[in-house]
Amino acid sequence: MNATITPAVADDCAPSSTHAIGEPAATALAGTLKAIADPLRLRMLSAIATDARGECCVCDLAELADVSQPTVSHHLKVLREVGVLASERRGTWVWYRIAAEVRPAVTTLLDSFAPAAIGTAIRTEYGGLEDVEHALSGLATVLQRVHPTLSADLVTAVVRESYTSLAKTARMKTHLVALTENFARQRLTDITRNRGESLPQVLFVCVANAGRSQLAAALLNQRAEGRIVARSAGSAPAPEIHPNVQPLLGEIVRAEEDERFPKPLTDDAVRAADVVITMGCGDVCPVIPGVRYEDWAVGDPALASSEGVVAIRDDIAHRVDALIDTLTTNR
Repeated sequence: MNATITPAVADDCAPSSTHAIGEPAATALAGTLKAIADPLRLRMLSAIATDARGECCVCDLAELADVSQPTVSHHLKVLREVGVLASERRGTWVWYRIAAEVRPAVTTLLDSFAPAAIGTAIRTEYGGLEDVEHALSGLATVLQRVHPTLSADLVTAVVRESYTSLAKTARMKTHLVALTENFARQRLTDITRNRGESLPQVLFVCVANAGRSQLAAALLNQRAEGRIVARSAGSAPAPEIHPNVQPLLGEIVRAEEDERFPKPLTDDAVRAADVVITMGCGDVCPVIPGVRYEDWAVGDPALASSEGVVAIRDDIAHRVDALIDTLTTNR
């Protein structure tokens, strides 16, 4: 007679769903996450959550992407309808803030999950991060000591975002971590800058940050002789400085001090500037209270002859001298 063997059922296989989220809560949460799961909406939430005022005007948020204001308003309406945003009309503008009851959840999403997601994006899109991951972590540790008033999570996020931004356009990856260090240092300095206790700071902006804005920043730093700090950035930075501009920059900046490379424009760079100058190329920067804005109609060196590039440099130099006068008078 054959014995019947009854399979043993392990005790730990029994389901334990006592504390699992219920169906109504899961349905509500899925709706909220679906509403948030859009790159522009996430950027809007981040801009609002990190703004020093605790809120943003719709005109501020319209500068985050090249889309129409009705499109921006649609995205904001979606976030408001799921209870993530609260709004208030003041005059002709509507102001948005994170709803108080969900602010801890939104902050956790942006501060904790976003850096992890960026790390995954770096690994999958740019590859070979086994070595770079260690370098970025070490860089974040070093920069945290330089900026002890900033949270470790913020410093890490800035380092990783800086690497990702530069990697999108860099042709040569060999020095990418070194460039990331320079860019992240600038961004963290921007975040912590106190205008009243610092030298005047000027930000030059053009699309590629490969010609006009680089020349202007180099000339201002040279001619101001330490009285003004000049920076440059681009809304769509090129992989490298334009060949027409390289020789002229070499005449201005000493080789041992040359850390020039096209850099992405950030909101923090605009907030840290006393003056923002666009270079006649149609760029639009976030409008920040207390920042002075100018547009210089300057020719594009990428389209000019050798003589034309020199003329463009001389035009920029004349404008820079006038700017220095306005920023150093009565200081």
